[in-house]
Amino acid sequence: MLNREQIVAHLVDILSPDQVITDEAVLKENSHDRFHKLPSIFGIYTLPLPAAVIKVHSTDEVSRVLAFMNEHGVNCVPRTGGSATEGGLETIIENSVVIDGSSMNKIVSIDPENMQATIQCGVGLEALEEQVREYGLTTGHSPQSKPLAQYGGLVATRSIGQFSTLYGGIEDMVMGLEAVLPSGEVTRIKDVPRRACGPDIRHIIIGNEGALCYITEVTIKLFKYMPENNLYLGYRLQDMREGFKGLREVMANGYRPSVARLYDAEDGRQHGFDQFAPEQCVLIFMAEGPKGIAKATAEGIEAIAANLEGCERVDSAIIENWFTHLNWGPEKIEAEREFIRKHMNMGFTTEVSGNWSCINNIYENALRRIHEEFPHVEDLTMLGGHSSHSYQTGTNMYFVYDYNVVDCEPEEEINKYHIPLNAIIAEEAIKAGGSMVHHHGIGKHRTEWTEAEHGSAYRLLTGLKKEFDPNGIMNTGTIFPLK
Repeated sequence: MLNREQIVAHLVDILSPDQVITDEAVLKENSHDRFHKLPSIFGIYTLPLPAAVIKVHSTDEVSRVLAFMNEHGVNCVPRTGGSATEGGLETIIENSVVIDGSSMNKIVSIDPENMQATIQCGVGLEALEEQVREYGLTTGHSPQSKPLAQYGGLVATRSIGQFSTLYGGIEDMVMGLEAVLPSGEVTRIKDVPRRACGPDIRHIIIGNEGALCYITEVTIKLFKYMPENNLYLGYRLQDMREGFKGLREVMANGYRPSVARLYDAEDGRQHGFDQFAPEQCVLIFMAEGPKGIAKATAEGIEAIAANLEGCERVDSAIIENWFTHLNWGPEKIEAEREFIRKHMNMGFTTEVSGNWSCINNIYENALRRIHEEFPHVEDLTMLGGHSSHSYQTGTNMYFVYDYNVVDCEPEEEINKYHIPLNAIIAEEAIKAGGSMVHHHGIGKHRTEWTEAEHGSAYRLLTGLKKEFDPNGIMNTGTIFPLK
């Protein structure tokens, strides 16, 4: 094993001095992701600082760096936009090296004929969206992290966006990609509409969270952009069970709105929905696409809503205005940090998924257990949730909880509040036959349930790690439990 100074010296030889950053402030910032909100706000960094953060500019540089790290057993933490929330970017191993691909930000090509674009890993989602709109196209991908997220991380975490019910998740958009294995070997998966040449090997790389390889380039689908046809629909109703019924009817009958959301009263209150739906749940839809399809989708949803018990239409303008301001960028993040600093009140989320037959049970049982078992329930200031990504066979559930941080140091907040709350929700999802994580990734803080999540298929997952990263240098502790 090389010591810290030796690692840095080798990296400088491979790259250049200006690409190897050892400034302590930068190392601290890159030792975590948004999972550790409170400690970072107060400048408390308890994780081992990386030996260096390196700025790579090409696939060849990634290849040469990884080959060196693999030979000497140096842990690699891949990073691009840095908007992850599950600890996947934490440097929990001494003298890790963060490979920052944000400078690999070239849009290689935009191909309107084949409806696709090829981009390097550091291209920002918002930057690409602005470019393709000049062609009358859209990526169809719009997570709330859109102003921050970059494509390497989006693909690595199996990201999903707010329009997923129509366009799908990132796994439905990726046509081909390029990645570097820990050995330094570069692998390319070509982009074709479909093929039956064995298992779909794109999915070895999509969602690997930097635990198997480093994604350097991606080719994605593009879609026609027709915002002039967008139609917004909103409804208030009495309970989540009836709301889930409404979502199911929409999906099971073949309608594909781009947005399909269901909020309980608690979660809706923090979005201002109590102004038009006091103590009620809220159903939200957006229909888009060609004018005829958008109109037919909206009419179909209206017919379904008319048959839901106690369901009443609300002004579409309210829904459109709310959705326009939903995304968060640097300004919102800084405002959130200032609020937490001032009030010591903060929020977290845990998102899971399940089939229609179990999703309401997951929702009710998780909330019941939290009220009955969570030892600091009196510190909770909000506990609720919403569904925001639906499928023919089921939907997701996004649990949202805010709490006052009471009688503990900032670095203890995670263990006192978030981890036990997250545990109850993950356990209830798995117990009911659902998934413990829908789209944020396992990171380093849901690995306790990785084996239970996969069951007898866990062997296939560990087989990938043994095959592609036999020396265990890729993002240690992410996805795979650190023994």
